[in-house]
Amino acid sequence: MTTTTPISKKSLLAATAAFICGTAALAQNLPTVSVSGRAADTPSQIGGFGEIPVAKLPLQLSLISSERLLDAGINALSGLTALDASVGDAYNATGYVSYLKVRGFDLDNRFNYRRDGLPINAETALPLGNKASVEILKGSSGIQAGTSSPGGLVNLLVKRPTAQPLTVLGFALSERGTAEATLDWSQRFGETQAFGLRINAAAAELKPQLRDAEGRSHLLAMAGDWRLSPDTLIEAEFELNKQSQPSQPGMSMLGDKLPDAKDFDPRINLNNQSWTQPVVFDNRHASLRLTQKLSADWHAQAHLGLQRLKTDDRLAYAYGCSAADVYDRYCADGSFDMYDFRSENERRNSGALDLSLAGKLVTGSITHQISTGMLLSRFDSRFQKQAYNWAGTGTVDGKAITTADPSLTDENTNRDERSSEFYLSDAMQLSADWQAWAGLRHTRLQRDSVRTDGSRATGYTQNITTPWLGLSYAINSQLMAYTSWGEGVESEVTPNRKRYGDAAGQGFPSGGTAGQALPALTSRQFEIGLKAGSNTVDWSLNWFNTSRPKWADFGACDDSVPGSCVRRADGINRHQGLEAQADLKWAGGGLLASAMQLKARRENSADATLNGLKSENVAERSLRLQARQDVPGLVGLQFQAGLVYEGPRAVLANNSVFIPGWTRLDAGARFEQALMGRQMLVWRVGVDNLADKRAWKESPFQFGHVYLYPLTPRTFRASLEYHL
Repeated sequence: MTTTTPISKKSLLAATAAFICGTAALAQNLPTVSVSGRAADTPSQIGGFGEIPVAKLPLQLSLISSERLLDAGINALSGLTALDASVGDAYNATGYVSYLKVRGFDLDNRFNYRRDGLPINAETALPLGNKASVEILKGSSGIQAGTSSPGGLVNLLVKRPTAQPLTVLGFALSERGTAEATLDWSQRFGETQAFGLRINAAAAELKPQLRDAEGRSHLLAMAGDWRLSPDTLIEAEFELNKQSQPSQPGMSMLGDKLPDAKDFDPRINLNNQSWTQPVVFDNRHASLRLTQKLSADWHAQAHLGLQRLKTDDRLAYAYGCSAADVYDRYCADGSFDMYDFRSENERRNSGALDLSLAGKLVTGSITHQISTGMLLSRFDSRFQKQAYNWAGTGTVDGKAITTADPSLTDENTNRDERSSEFYLSDAMQLSADWQAWAGLRHTRLQRDSVRTDGSRATGYTQNITTPWLGLSYAINSQLMAYTSWGEGVESEVTPNRKRYGDAAGQGFPSGGTAGQALPALTSRQFEIGLKAGSNTVDWSLNWFNTSRPKWADFGACDDSVPGSCVRRADGINRHQGLEAQADLKWAGGGLLASAMQLKARRENSADATLNGLKSENVAERSLRLQARQDVPGLVGLQFQAGLVYEGPRAVLANNSVFIPGWTRLDAGARFEQALMGRQMLVWRVGVDNLADKRAWKESPFQFGHVYLYPLTPRTFRASLEYHL
């Protein structure tokens, strides 16, 4: 196993406490700066409490602007893991879907993602070129979403027409020749400038550090608005994007041995057969939003969103070692079974309509800021039969040759989901210093699934209600203390397979019967924290405790024996953590810092040997730093530096194997060159993984198999923007 100089638990906590507790005193000695558009002063679309600024909400939420993404060279959601210590990798492969975890819980790409506040399906590649910012809500989202993982929510905010004319041409180079050209154009029309239009376009040739993964992508997006009157605004937008690129199978354990990352070339792509085909994501998004001001204190909104996804998912898939009758890792000699996997013409269609009312009212001495509404959403997936056929034996050096077998031999699963959600939240100003928060969401679900051959049908209807409560106290004008408690819900069905008994109940007397819904998985979270903000520093420190039910199968679980298996609750996963964030600003520079110390453990399992074990693929210590500093005497030049640290992650559920912790250093520079009039050039250069660190970045246990993904080797990047 590789080793790194670890950042110890005590040193991380001490550094976090000293850093955060010292920011208030430091702020008194920093030179005064003028800051416009502080992120903390911005309302959140997913905060759950209308127009209240993020800084005043009794929860943790990160706002990441498009400028910050550009400076860091990030063009996919997987890149967010470099910017926030609470966000981690959860099976991120080049050329594929981005999977994230927040506070140690994997986000569900079906239910934990939003686009301008409306639910979307994120089982695709989501471009960032037309996004103004990304919001990350941390923790339980019961009042923001009907069903979702307790990790949090990710919301993509679309770029809208600007008040002033905008034309930006961009060109970027990186990796082994990845090249991208972009356009960002906005203009207003009419005598009163009532009409606005914004167009974003991008085209890229993809040549990543990973070999045999060349591809291409393009994006076309248009957003418009029409101010019918001072009180009425209509907004409409659409987005077309496509990405075609071979994906990347993970490395794995070799028998009982964890391979040393220093001995593995991270540029090797095991998906390099002559018959390898790219994964193709072809997506369409559109939305229409009407906002009507009813009075000085009240407004109503109707928001409709549509999403159409088409995917050709194809991979030379490395999985298991049949030679040794082991199927969760590769063979000890570095060989593995290679499968020809093809699932083409996958269709995922989503639609959502949100009708809301928000405003302010006074009852006695209490001022209420109320948000209420109804969200109707639907989702359906339509698949064809898929290929999943043994193609031969591969090797970890990527030199083995196997034979394609695209025969459609495996059934897939079609799904239909409908939900009706009713929500109400109230932020109550009890006095000048005290504020109470309450929210409630009631969701009615209807979910059906069936195999493409008509077998294993399931269907159920479920009603769930999720409450949320909070209390905050303004210690002074710049410092707030808060506490909150809330619930979240996930919904599951027992697979309709013989091992679980038939739908008539011929199985175990308790737990899930084949094809029937399990009781709702209710997660609960308690949080307490401090938040502070000024023109020189925004910081927060908080502790959370989240419990999530764990389901498990009991019995022989043999499909040849009906009723030999039961799925039922088996204890919980408890995640307790301390988070710290700070955004320091001084004349000519600043520092963005975040840290998390997490304790993720299994509790109350019927199998006592599982209790106390750490969760797989979860780093319990993490640190992120991004510094910037203008260069005195060179107007427009800024140097930037970044640090990403993650502690060890468990590879196996029994905690017998861990990948070591690692630290990555990044560096960059930005130069703004003024030209005639309003014209300007913005030059950016950067190098990620400056020291060319070799390490295993993550260790997902996916589809019943151990995988290892390496850090991307040292990568240079450069870009130029021409502001006309």
